[in-house]
Amino acid sequence: MELRGGRAARLALGLALLCSALEAEAAPAGPQSRSAVGQFWHVSDLHLDPTYHITPDRTKVCSSSKGANASNPGPFGDFLCDSPYQLILSAFAFMKDSKQQVSFMIWTGDSPPHVPVKELSTKLVITIIGNMSSTIRNFFPDLQVFPALGNHDYWPQDQLPVTTSEVYNAVADFWKPWLTDEAINTFRKGGFYTQLFESSDSSQTLRIISLNTNLYYSPNSVTVNITDPANQFAWLEGILETSSQKKEKVYIIGHVPIGYLPYARNTTAIREYYNERLVKIFRKYSSVIAGQFFGHTHRDSIMVLLDEEEKPVNSLFVAPAVTPVKNVWQMESNNPGVRLYQYDLLDYSLLDLWQFYLDLRDANKKNESNWKLEYILTKAYGIEDLKPESLYEMAKQLSVPHSTLFEQYYNNFIVSYDKTIVCEEGCKTCQICAIQYLDYSSYTDCINREVTWR
Repeated sequence: MELRGGRAARLALGLALLCSALEAEAAPAGPQSRSAVGQFWHVSDLHLDPTYHITPDRTKVCSSSKGANASNPGPFGDFLCDSPYQLILSAFAFMKDSKQQVSFMIWTGDSPPHVPVKELSTKLVITIIGNMSSTIRNFFPDLQVFPALGNHDYWPQDQLPVTTSEVYNAVADFWKPWLTDEAINTFRKGGFYTQLFESSDSSQTLRIISLNTNLYYSPNSVTVNITDPANQFAWLEGILETSSQKKEKVYIIGHVPIGYLPYARNTTAIREYYNERLVKIFRKYSSVIAGQFFGHTHRDSIMVLLDEEEKPVNSLFVAPAVTPVKNVWQMESNNPGVRLYQYDLLDYSLLDLWQFYLDLRDANKKNESNWKLEYILTKAYGIEDLKPESLYEMAKQLSVPHSTLFEQYYNNFIVSYDKTIVCEEGCKTCQICAIQYLDYSSYTDCINREVTWR
């Protein structure tokens, strides 16, 4: 179904205005690049709402509030709305103006807004993904970008198919400037791909594997009872086996993360069977995989994959969203965020993470977007680097009862949304267990030891 009435007109008008230039404040410089250090950006969950506009009727500020009163709308958005285009432009302008020397960018999906199914269509979803792709290319014309599809990058949302589709084909065309012919051909068939990152700065080869984890997402009814949707598991194991033999290093990127949700007890983001399967694959090839990067939750979290002997073997990162949206019933949301990773040029191991954010209330009040550094991970948690062993040490520190470090972690989790919100008891248990235990057996054991974290 196509959109009807006023909202349809506003969405169409908003899309037509996407190319209008909007001013964004220059940002202070971030980390200084060192010779043996490479850097890359990670952005996720842009969730453009083209209907966003300031109006006296708070129920009509944005379609993504689903009729609820916007809380305090301003030029850069509202916590009950998805991103206005001005917010997205300010994020990319900040990244560009920071003058960071980066090798590439990863973009882990979700361009369309959270609106009822009838307010979107295949055509609109394709248009929005196309607009976000060209926005990124306009800001960074020469930068290598590695994108991944999100569960909202389809219509109806979540129902990504196991064979070629209109959306896969259209998005493949948008992403041609970034991807090889081989990657594009694979993408057309199932929404995933792999590609080598060519760098003159490193003798080590880096392979990017962009997974379509939306095929495993619980609300995806297309893949119910399919053992290996789109044969992605077999494909993934084949690629990792070859990478292992060729002594490549691999970054895994995707939208919906593996493991357990840090804010919902006993709940995996993808179906449990698929989660167990991926954990098994990632354990087997952990020596090849130098990092894993996801989005989807809109929050900032880490995970450490442990092997069967509880030895840390992989570092996983979930980046917070650019959109600040939350549901009316949710206590917390997130400020918009983008992040910069630093890696070792010799082996692509992760050295650090610089998280930047926009204080949305402040930006709206001052009518200017002052993106700032929120934290540097190694400094915030007193660890050496982002390797699995270091993150495991950090996780143990967070587990200590009444840990002030955990309070800091939770404030970062919601991207400095509200420092008065505390996460204790059951809330903390969910967080701590999700960080360290990604499979059913070890996670369940952790939850059952709940009293330990009190």
